[in-house]
Amino acid sequence: MLEIKCIGILTSGGDAPGMNAAIRAVTRTAIYNGFTVKAIMRGYKGLITGEIVPYVTQNVSNIIQQGGTILKTARSKEFTTAEGRQVAYETMQREGIDALVVIGGDGSLTGAKIFASEFNIPIVGLPGTIDNDLNGTDTTIGYDTALNTIMDAVDKIKDTASSHDRLFFIEVMGRNAGFLAINGAIATGAEAAIIPEIATEVDQLSELIESGFRKSKNSSIVLVAESEITGGAMGLAERVKKEYPQYDVRVTILGHIQRGGSPTASDRILASRMGEAAIDALLDGQRNVMIGVQNDELVYIPFNKAIKKGKPINRDLLNTVKILST
Repeated sequence: MLEIKCIGILTSGGDAPGMNAAIRAVTRTAIYNGFTVKAIMRGYKGLITGEIVPYVTQNVSNIIQQGGTILKTARSKEFTTAEGRQVAYETMQREGIDALVVIGGDGSLTGAKIFASEFNIPIVGLPGTIDNDLNGTDTTIGYDTALNTIMDAVDKIKDTASSHDRLFFIEVMGRNAGFLAINGAIATGAEAAIIPEIATEVDQLSELIESGFRKSKNSSIVLVAESEITGGAMGLAERVKKEYPQYDVRVTILGHIQRGGSPTASDRILASRMGEAAIDALLDGQRNVMIGVQNDELVYIPFNKAIKKGKPINRDLLNTVKILST
């Protein structure tokens, strides 16, 4: 087996608060264990263009509190091709990079899995995504911060909503996962969460309105996961205007504010622990695994399992929303 001397680190896909804390932890743990570190800028794109910077301890000073990623991130169409990955591999060889730590979500780890299998490269992934949609880990880096951002925004909207007789649809991120919507609804005391996981089973909108959910309230907040399956907040608002014209409906799409901001203590700690664990995994001879957390214990999850579609949601939480909104 190839002896690892130099570790490359990159962030890929959508940014998430806590990525910088992870970069810091990977860099410093690698240096502590005698490795050299090279930072790859702009994700897989930087591996193809050769945008690579040697990193020392000072490069990651004073970044733990910053949102975004100091390594930048970009989508790379070239990396989805065999030719692009060949160029990326040649860049690694030229730069003397023996192993990679990839911080990102589902798409990033899918790319890592393919790249590792084609060129027999040791790669360890860290789950950096606000969507919390990777399997084998209770939570992902950035999720807690995004949830707190949603809570803060919805609290503000509730202040104005209470002054009007309105139904507010607030769209949150999550792609095809309802974790932010459902836990955001519990945290803010919203009337309901409309999530993709059950959208094909029940008409969540008609069920919500026909349950007489506004008996004792003059305004109502409903969190909606952005998804073609749910129709998103705009799609639901259009339906209300047509099917339930008695309601005065408003839409707020929180958008990219959910990705920004200084990471919470939970995300800083999680990212720091996972960053250290990524280097420990390489020292243990692990490869093609994602670092996950289960019951506060760090675990190694094979890429195949981590990127499997459809992380299950705790359906009891839907009932919690329903009971607490009556």
